Amino acid sequence: MVQVLLPLVLIASGFAAGGLMIAVLGGAPLQFVLPVERYIPVHQFLTTRFDPFMPINLAGGFILAVVLIFAAPAPAARILCGIAGLFLVSAMLVSITKNYPINKWVAKLDPDNLPENWAELDPRVKWRNWNAVRATFAVIALVANVTAVGTLL
Repeated sequence: MVQVLLPLVLIASGFAAGGLMIAVLGGAPLQFVLPVERYIPVHQFLTTRFDPFMPINLAGGFILAVVLIFAAPAPAARILCGIAGLFLVSAMLVSITKNYPINKWVAKLDPDNLPENWAELDPRVKWRNWNAVRATFAVIALVANVTAVGTLL
């Protein structure tokens, strides 16, 4: 069973970390070079690509890490999977409470009819900063999962 769970947790946490790092390295910087009237449609487009993919990998990685806390044969691997699970659930909490509400709000915006106080409401800095937090959590989880596998080799 562990021989199946370990590759799956590496895939899920790797996809989650990779997807979030794409946003850190490409998506977030792109937001700041686009004029507002282009930023909004690009943000709307990108979130429809990542939102179904990322929750599946974050939640899947978390569930697998929790199962491995009990299934892994070595204490070090169990502890590392617990650490990975903690960081994956932390990334999910940031996503749910910080980035997802911004994504939902931006999805409803009309770039040709922005609120008059757009300069005060512009979510790009908050979104970028919270994305960096959740990406860091996901990368730490991936490192913990890879290290767990290393303890079993």
